[in-house]
Amino acid sequence: MNTYKQVQDLIASWKAQGLSKSDLIRNTAGACLGWPYVWGAYGQQCTPAHRKAYAQRSACPAAEAEQILKRCPVCSGKSDSCSGCKYYPGGRVLDFDCRGFTRWLLGQAGITLNGAGATSQWNTASNWAEKGKISDLPAGQVCCLFMQSGSTMSHTGMCMGDGTLIHCSGEVKKGKVTDRGWTHYAIPKGIGSSGAYVEDSHRPSPDPGPEPVKKPTVRKGSRGAAVKEMQEILLRKGYDLGKWGADGIFGNKTLAAVKAFQKDAGIQADGICGPRTWTELLKEG
Repeated sequence: MNTYKQVQDLIASWKAQGLSKSDLIRNTAGACLGWPYVWGAYGQQCTPAHRKAYAQRSACPAAEAEQILKRCPVCSGKSDSCSGCKYYPGGRVLDFDCRGFTRWLLGQAGITLNGAGATSQWNTASNWAEKGKISDLPAGQVCCLFMQSGSTMSHTGMCMGDGTLIHCSGEVKKGKVTDRGWTHYAIPKGIGSSGAYVEDSHRPSPDPGPEPVKKPTVRKGSRGAAVKEMQEILLRKGYDLGKWGADGIFGNKTLAAVKAFQKDAGIQADGICGPRTWTELLKEG
């Protein structure tokens, strides 16, 4: 199983090679096989603190909350650390639910998918270039698949265009379009219909790169609004700040959380939140 850092490096390499969006989506989906399912998640780093936070959300069904905690050795009380967990193969991975996976996956190709759930994704007309029943799925088309149950879409995944799909159910896994009751397809804007791909090059044009994030550097002992903003982001990403939470004071618990985030993000874990750390913190997911 690939770590998040390994997948980041692969994506950067594929973009540098000028892979088409369709191939980038295929390759990225395959690189994430085995990554875990967490109800409501959309590409956060899988940590015990993140799992606990999502299990405790008021909107999380009791059965889903039980599974979120049960599948974590630390949360279930079977282990004191992530070492030995199938989802910690030498480094962090991300977790998703079904609609979170397709949203994150398309995002890696620069395609925005709006909607908080599978049904709202399907119902957001601005997401799609074309939609239809699975019987009319164009051959060779990379697109989203949906499973209708009554008046809602109960599940979603990503069609690879070769009769297979990759979706997040229990974990990110591969299947066949004919395996389950997939009922509809939807082609995201940015990928052309009927196999004709548009805006389909990732070959970079010369540019100076993104503007560095302009946030004040904060470190242990710092106080104020910038510290509180950083703490709130850390909490959303599943990092533990102890009983103090986002209090605007950079203490020992915040220092430990910043170092853990930096390590997971593959940057220098010095506990100082400067431009590079702010940039990583402010990335979606």
